[in-house]
Amino acid sequence: MKSILIIDDEKEICESIQMILEYEGYQPQYTTSALEGLEKISVGEFVALLLDIQMPEMNGFEVLKKVKDAKPETSVIIISAHGSLENAIQATKLGAFDFIEKPIDREKLVISVRNAVEQANLILENKEIKMSLLGSGEILGRSKAMMQVLEIIERVAPLDTRVLITGENGTGKELVARAIHSKSSRKDKPFVEVNCAAIPNELIESELFGHEKGSFTGAVSQRIGRFELANNGTIFLDEVADMSPQAQAKVLRAIEDGKIERVGSGKKIDVDVRIVSATNKNLKEEIEKGTFREDLYHRLNVIPLQLPPLRERIEDIPVLTEHFATDITNKHKKPKIRFTDDAIKFLQTLQWSGNVRELRNAVERIIILVDKKEITKKEIEFLYSIGQASIDDLIDTSNSFQEFKEKAEKAFILKQLRENDWNISKTAEVLDIQRSHLYNKMKKYEIEKED
Repeated sequence: MKSILIIDDEKEICESIQMILEYEGYQPQYTTSALEGLEKISVGEFVALLLDIQMPEMNGFEVLKKVKDAKPETSVIIISAHGSLENAIQATKLGAFDFIEKPIDREKLVISVRNAVEQANLILENKEIKMSLLGSGEILGRSKAMMQVLEIIERVAPLDTRVLITGENGTGKELVARAIHSKSSRKDKPFVEVNCAAIPNELIESELFGHEKGSFTGAVSQRIGRFELANNGTIFLDEVADMSPQAQAKVLRAIEDGKIERVGSGKKIDVDVRIVSATNKNLKEEIEKGTFREDLYHRLNVIPLQLPPLRERIEDIPVLTEHFATDITNKHKKPKIRFTDDAIKFLQTLQWSGNVRELRNAVERIIILVDKKEITKKEIEFLYSIGQASIDDLIDTSNSFQEFKEKAEKAFILKQLRENDWNISKTAEVLDIQRSHLYNKMKKYEIEKED
């Protein structure tokens, strides 16, 4: 969403800003009336607002307060010819994102709007996101191991203390981080995620702390870093063990001083962020190898939270499977399906090296490939017997999703026929279809009895 509203009683300024923003790809609207602007905001969806202070009907500070009460996620940039320090401080206290003096500098306007839009989108994304493991604000799972995790979340969420989440891939570390944020006093502020493993070492400092224009090759404009975007909210440092030594030193300094520096700038910027970090590695071993700072480890590890692998909480598999099945059938607009008791028991025997993420993928694959309202152990056993390599082969040799489904269905029918010694009646019963339907399928796929 890139809709932006401009409220200024000078039409020429509105038109000038509108032209600049349209050129940058935004969808700006303007009004010279503060009252009309409030009405537009109440019925429209604007990601950012550019607001003058001195207006005849109502001053900008009054408008700002009303906007923040009604639509707190909207980023507001104050634009004023009265660029006093007092006005800037008051605007900030009322929740303004930035303060720009008139006459407006085009480059500063563009940078400020881009950063404001990015922050607003982060807030909206945080509100709208539906976590796969979060149902009605709760993490699914009632095993003893998960109950202990939930208890820790409830205790630490209201505090500003730092939390280090550890666990294997797919155990839900990001979901726990979001749950901590959503239950904290910062819940209406940004939740900013940084995947430290996905960012090249030479760019991690710029990503975390921002940079100034011209600070390095490719820095064609100023960039606001993730710490600044997360100001007053939560920053989630995922895969923190993969952070470069230089970035580790700067994060440590940011924790100690509560200030950051953009790359290429000597100016200190105050930031108030809660840090939640996560890793699938053993940080004590990384410290011994010299790849992770021990002082940073102790700063991040105020509250340790270890997530159990799925194989150690198999009693949660039934509720997780049911939740995923409902979510996936809704997503693909398919009829509701159920997994039989023997199917669930079979799922509980598997190792799940990819943990909850692997279980969700498995449920989705089963629902797509097995076109039945009831999933039994037999269907799941078949899909696991052909193995991931065979599934990948089917994908590689199929030119469309329909062709892939037909090839999988043919393989499934053929396997059932073989297991039932080519007894059509018995096979049809196992497949839960009519004999005539099975004959039609065999004809369609050119399946003939083997000698």
